[in-house]
Amino acid sequence: MIKLKDLLLESDIFIPRRIEDRATRYVNDLIRNYIKNGNKGSLDLSGLRLRELPSMLNGITINGYFDCSGKHDNAFGYSFGRNQLKSLKNSPKVINGVFYCMSLGLETLEGGPEYVAKDFECSYNNLTTLNGAPKFVGRDFYCNNNRVKFTEEQVRAVCDIKGRVYTIYD
Repeated sequence: MIKLKDLLLESDIFIPRRIEDRATRYVNDLIRNYIKNGNKGSLDLSGLRLRELPSMLNGITINGYFDCSGKHDNAFGYSFGRNQLKSLKNSPKVINGVFYCMSLGLETLEGGPEYVAKDFECSYNNLTTLNGAPKFVGRDFYCNNNRVKFTEEQVRAVCDIKGRVYTIYD
């Protein structure tokens, strides 16, 4: 039993208990609920300060958009935080919508989805290679503002894209 006197003598009295794993539990609950609801709709994990994608994502199909972008602003322009993913490891492999992985500082797309039914957006990273790009993108492929300025030919050489390729602001 914790006594009031012991609590008052602690040096870290104002640090909330168990805060370290709250974000992880929140993200895992989001994913569990998404799966429980039959993978319906979109899954937005942007701006949750993730350092890696949870392994429970590997192998599920997203039937809407999937967002793991680095920065997320709400309607009032307030940023909740930044994801700090170093890779797309554990990413869902099939996205029946749009896949967003912008503003993460990624150097490669390895570990990312293999099939994206709509747009694939990987702009504002530090990409030096297109290794790991999806095999198929049903609409547009956005990869502007990366360390390397890829050409449309380079992008189409690694990915079957049905729409346009945006390598710079056209």
